[in-house]
Amino acid sequence: MTITRRLFRYALWLALFGFLAGVAAVGITYWLLKPSLPEVSELKNVALQVPLRVLSRDGKLIATFGETRRIPVNIATVPKQLKEAVLAAEDANFYNHPGIDWHGVVRAVWHVIITGGEKGQGGSTITQQVARSFFLSPEKLYTRKIKEMFIALRMEHSLSKDEILELYLNKMFMGHRSYGVAAAAEFYYGRTLQQLSLAQCAMLGSLFQLPSAVNPVTNKPRAVARRNWVLGQMLSNHFIDQAQYDRAVAEADLAFPHEPPIEVNAPYVAEMARVTALEKLGNAALTDGYVVTTTLDSRLQHDALQAVRQGLIDYDHRHGYRGPLAEVALPPHATPVDYEKAVSPREEIAGMVPAVVTAVDNQGATVYIRGGEMSILAVADMGWARKWLSQDSRGPKPSRASDVLKPGDVIRVARNASGGWSLAQVPGAQSALVSINPDDGAIEAMVGGFSFQRSKFNRATMSARQPGSSFKPFLYSAALQHGFTPASIVNDAPLVIPDPTAPDGQWMPSNDDGKFSGPMRVREALVQSKNLVSVRLLDAIGIRYAREYITRFGLPLDALPNSLSLALGTASVSPQAMARGYATFANGGFLVDPYFIERIVDRDGKTVFAAAPSVVCRDCPETATAPGAEPATPVAAAAMPASPPTLSPIAPAHAASMGAPASLIAADGRRLAPRVLDPDNVFLITSMMQDVIRRGTGSRAMVLKRTDLSGKTGTTNDHRDAWFSGFNDQLVTTVWVGYDDYGTLGKGEFGSRAALPIWIDYMGKALQGTPSAVLPKPADIVVARINKNSGLLTGDDDPDGINEFFRPDALEQLRARSPSPEQAKQKQHAYDIF
Repeated sequence: MTITRRLFRYALWLALFGFLAGVAAVGITYWLLKPSLPEVSELKNVALQVPLRVLSRDGKLIATFGETRRIPVNIATVPKQLKEAVLAAEDANFYNHPGIDWHGVVRAVWHVIITGGEKGQGGSTITQQVARSFFLSPEKLYTRKIKEMFIALRMEHSLSKDEILELYLNKMFMGHRSYGVAAAAEFYYGRTLQQLSLAQCAMLGSLFQLPSAVNPVTNKPRAVARRNWVLGQMLSNHFIDQAQYDRAVAEADLAFPHEPPIEVNAPYVAEMARVTALEKLGNAALTDGYVVTTTLDSRLQHDALQAVRQGLIDYDHRHGYRGPLAEVALPPHATPVDYEKAVSPREEIAGMVPAVVTAVDNQGATVYIRGGEMSILAVADMGWARKWLSQDSRGPKPSRASDVLKPGDVIRVARNASGGWSLAQVPGAQSALVSINPDDGAIEAMVGGFSFQRSKFNRATMSARQPGSSFKPFLYSAALQHGFTPASIVNDAPLVIPDPTAPDGQWMPSNDDGKFSGPMRVREALVQSKNLVSVRLLDAIGIRYAREYITRFGLPLDALPNSLSLALGTASVSPQAMARGYATFANGGFLVDPYFIERIVDRDGKTVFAAAPSVVCRDCPETATAPGAEPATPVAAAAMPASPPTLSPIAPAHAASMGAPASLIAADGRRLAPRVLDPDNVFLITSMMQDVIRRGTGSRAMVLKRTDLSGKTGTTNDHRDAWFSGFNDQLVTTVWVGYDDYGTLGKGEFGSRAALPIWIDYMGKALQGTPSAVLPKPADIVVARINKNSGLLTGDDDPDGINEFFRPDALEQLRARSPSPEQAKQKQHAYDIF
């Protein structure tokens, strides 16, 4: 045997021994690591982190919450070009290897040998990357690498290639909190996967390596170079042809950050939904792909936000220009870089963009608007900007631009109706609007302030403000239930009440205008919002009776002061609580619970929570009568009672705050809203509030040309709060305007001026296209003719005669007190004055 053959034989034996030793080493290694290897079969049902989404009732996006952006996609919906771009960049042989690229492993081993143990990149297939991202840490250890290979082999045995690639495309981090290709496409390009160009597919394919440092937002030159390399790899692997390559390489990259396309601007409701989801679902609410569908109507929400913002801007303009945000010294030869530096610290708020004045002359001011645009503001674009001197005084109207602005002023500008720019100012006052469906309490629109970005405090639900005269309908309802009628005469005259807490020991309430009208009907007192009449009514029926009765509207007893000041609306309530109370009038006497979440579903579309609101059912026997609705107590004539008469106990619908009333279950299983007012009472109060709008403090609402609107204005001492609550049978809306620090809105800023225009703007759009409804009159309500001055029955020939509504028993009592025809002719009226 020659030495060559002998050496060859030794080599074969050595190779065989080495192979067997390698197999044994692999086997032993697998045996040692097997207890620590995960079960890859669970990847078939893996739940990737997906943010919480909040939607409107009509399916439009309000907000997303969560640390990650991720939109899971099925592999079947991923475009072919995107898959090929990823394969070309990461693992072109993916569909052919068994989970491990042995050539890559050899290259990685050889790199370690020649560098003396230095660990480098390379050798990881897509399967291995998936194994690492789901089961292992990213640290570079030999044991981790070996585990990764074993897991990859297991994955290839348990999962199909498409299943592995789908995990990869959905799981991997791609920069800027974006995980997976769909989220990355939305963030960088504002597109779905199907809308991506070849070049954009290649850019996404390039992001799996160094996504934080090399992406088209953080480092565009390096990202484009990497994209072009991926396109070259696609060409080399015959995924694309030369013409496609040339066009894609020549395509400019237009990536910039795209936040999720918010379709409904309702951040206050979004935050309420986030908090509620966490309470119901725990921390998994933000990561497990839940979807919260709210009760908001996207159209109504848009109209509500626009109405609130415009109303506050109009109020703010009435009180003048408070001056620039800042004054900066611009260099003599300032450049756009200097201008941008001046405005960059300021954020855009509600469309009001920071700008700096660069030059001023008599005709206008040249401004640099953040982002690079230059514009000229004419004098007309700042015509509202009379100098603010105090809340009740302003300077003269500007006639020149220099009367308002000077170079170096940092200001805000906003788009005007013609598409140009006008001087703007973020209002100092705040507002809230709540609009609910009276039949089930669903919140259809909610605005908690001028800008959530500026203030997260939700004034619609969290504030506790005095409602002023908008509280009076609750008191008048109690008075009607106690025995008063719309025709009862009450004296609107000065009143002095002992009050040890007052400086002089006396409380002397007055009307807003400081005038007194003398004896007047209850209907007129509400229409004209007479404070003295309200105080006398409360004194007549008793504070205890009134407080317990008013809890029927959902207001907590501890929010109602135990004093005659209650008549002037000194309770502490939120706009949502007021809307709920007014809904009781709108729906015919039922107390509903406001709610804003319709349902919550998991990532598979399974419902995990569904609202079960209490609904109004006027014909259900379970709600035929109001609890504790005792017959009306006749009012004694000629003098105010010294103390309230003895009353049967009232069963308050709500002695506590906004909790659900005792459940009533219909025969068909529905939860029923309890009846808390009788239909007669509701009809009388609603008709009186219709007159508030037709000819009273709410008459501005007649611009809507509807006959079915009812409501009441409200203003508190020193004009600190302005309110309007109003409704028809379809929608109840409350608007509040005021300062967070309880500062005055200024003289003349009554509810009819500050709050009612917002209500009109919103309700006009909300009810557009819907016919006016007729107020249904209960069968036992009768119409009688009375003298408008005395409130007593009269004949058809009385020139001062008007029609009024009565309960039958109240009409009989009135008939007994009315004068004979002879007395009427002599105008010897017997007043029933309190």
